[in-house]
Amino acid sequence: MKLPELFAMGLYLLLVLGIGVYFFIRERKKSGSEKSYFLGGRMMNGWVSALSAGASDMSAWVLMGLPGAIYLLGMGQVWIAIGLLIGTVTAWTTVAPVLRRYSIVAGDAITIPQFLTRRFCSGRKEIMVLSAIVFVVTYCIYSAASLYVCGTLFHTVLGVDPKAAMIVSTVVIVVYTFLGGYSAVCWTDFFQGMLMLAALMLVPIACGVIMSCENFVAPAANLPENYWNFLSTGKADWKSCSDIVTGLGWGLGYFGMPHILIRYFSVKDEKEMRKSRIIGCTWFVLILAASCAVGLVGRKYLGDILIAQNGSELVFINMIRSVFDKVGSATGLTVSAVFLGGITLSAILAAAMSTADSQLLASSSAFASDLYKPIIRKKASEKEMLWAGRSIVVIISLVAYCIAASPQCQGLMALVSCAWGAFGAAFGPVILLALYWKRLTYWGAFAGILAGFAVDICWYLFMQWTLIYEIIPGFIAGLAVAAAVSYCGAAPGADVIANFSKSREKVD
Repeated sequence: MKLPELFAMGLYLLLVLGIGVYFFIRERKKSGSEKSYFLGGRMMNGWVSALSAGASDMSAWVLMGLPGAIYLLGMGQVWIAIGLLIGTVTAWTTVAPVLRRYSIVAGDAITIPQFLTRRFCSGRKEIMVLSAIVFVVTYCIYSAASLYVCGTLFHTVLGVDPKAAMIVSTVVIVVYTFLGGYSAVCWTDFFQGMLMLAALMLVPIACGVIMSCENFVAPAANLPENYWNFLSTGKADWKSCSDIVTGLGWGLGYFGMPHILIRYFSVKDEKEMRKSRIIGCTWFVLILAASCAVGLVGRKYLGDILIAQNGSELVFINMIRSVFDKVGSATGLTVSAVFLGGITLSAILAAAMSTADSQLLASSSAFASDLYKPIIRKKASEKEMLWAGRSIVVIISLVAYCIAASPQCQGLMALVSCAWGAFGAAFGPVILLALYWKRLTYWGAFAGILAGFAVDICWYLFMQWTLIYEIIPGFIAGLAVAAAVSYCGAAPGADVIANFSKSREKVD
């Protein structure tokens, strides 16, 4: 354990707690409402919205999972990054502006389930209840991935017991989400997004400089035969094709990821939306490119040492510690260098926490606004709603901790891919149809959510032998069922069509 690293990471945790306390005090003075707590009053600027969307999306897999896969297997693993890039650019350009306007037209909806209900001018509750259930179940798995990373990071770097580290991380995330709500989450995500990008860009460059020095001794690196080939097996067989299809399929998740879509709701106006789109896409390109560079440079810089230890996901952590140890030795400023290394390592903590806080808040808003008030307590006051939402934050955090700490936990990428697929298949097709197809009906949307979610789960349980990511068949099923059920039912009413047309008008 290195005390300067521990001190640096402790300061980072205090910073995010301070942000939560600040927004809690500010909202109390303003008598904060449900809309303010769950959506920041729709007053977020372009920079904060863009980096918050990016940071809540780019969980620690972009600092550990993706670089680790590329370090181990090579260029054939970049298809996930390509799929995600295509998905996020498409979502920012085609979904974000329309969804923001439509959510206002649809009764000023503040959650995805509310939007999908009010879009049909319906007082029915089935979509809200189904969505809230999917949210709570899936976010337990998704949040577990973030807590798992926190435990791995503290254990690897500081030698702390993983379960103890997960407990501390859970408490910190819950406290600042519990206190500050959406504003606190977005502002912490903003700083965390900047830290993630800075760390990912700095470390491979520093390693390149070190490798160019005359006294650098290159470690043994026995690269796989097709390491530099975009086809994972070196030929166009089923394994290579399935890797490409699966990687590109990850991009479908952006159309149905609630904690990302909600960022589009909160942007202040059309001008800020345009700014946010440019910033968000630029940040994304840079961070994915830097993540891939970490894996490739890491294999040259560290050699095969992590392969023997079965620790390829730790490539970024090992690069950081090595770089700052060498900087400290070369300059004689060992303590300062190790402290800066601790700040850089906090980028991994930032990635995990920025995703977990967004997930907790999205599930909190879905439970309070879409399940608690409509079904359980129809006369609940705004204050009671806020406390109901905060209570579900605590409950989901506890369940997520139990999943992450379980001996049966399969690790970071398994948890992330499972949750990403479930959300993308359940909500992605319905969101696209709701925004761009006026013939979609209420029951078509309900059936699409149910079919996409069910097929995704069944494919995950029984069809993994196909090597095709479950989000793809789930997405196709959701799209087909939603369209078929809509065609079989009565056409939407005039008020639904009028709102659909109004959502195309720029009102700012």
